[in-house]
Amino acid sequence: MVAAYLPTGVFVMRLARLLLLALLASLLLPACASDPWVELDGHRYKVEIADTDEARARGLMFRDSMDADRGMLFIHDQEAPLAYWMKNTRIALDILYFDDARRLVSQQRDVPPCSGGNRCPSYPSSAPARYVLELNAGEAQRIGLEDGAELVFSPAIAAP
Repeated sequence: MVAAYLPTGVFVMRLARLLLLALLASLLLPACASDPWVELDGHRYKVEIADTDEARARGLMFRDSMDADRGMLFIHDQEAPLAYWMKNTRIALDILYFDDARRLVSQQRDVPPCSGGNRCPSYPSSAPARYVLELNAGEAQRIGLEDGAELVFSPAIAAP
């Protein structure tokens, strides 16, 4: 009689292992999928998302550094002429402006930090934009970025 139960026991153990693996995968995959990133000219950057007025206003203020493979993606409600400034920003940045189609329409490279409060200059886009990507200064030059480049979003970024 023991032999009659052996195949069932093996089946149950294999099924339990599969269920355990499926459970682990379901726990791990959302964590991976929720890490937002963008690709630009074949280079991937992990990004923080600024898609509210408060998050856009704070941006990268008061930070002393940013890892080389990181950036901040600002998402606006509609395409319009935009201008960014470096108030209370401690790191030099490249400010990259993209239109509704996520094509690069304007670049402000090597923008210096500014501790001048409301006296800090603004850096406008030369064309209407909807998305703004801030990277460490020099990154646009390093990758040879040219106007017209396409910005690709990870599935974790819900573009409006």
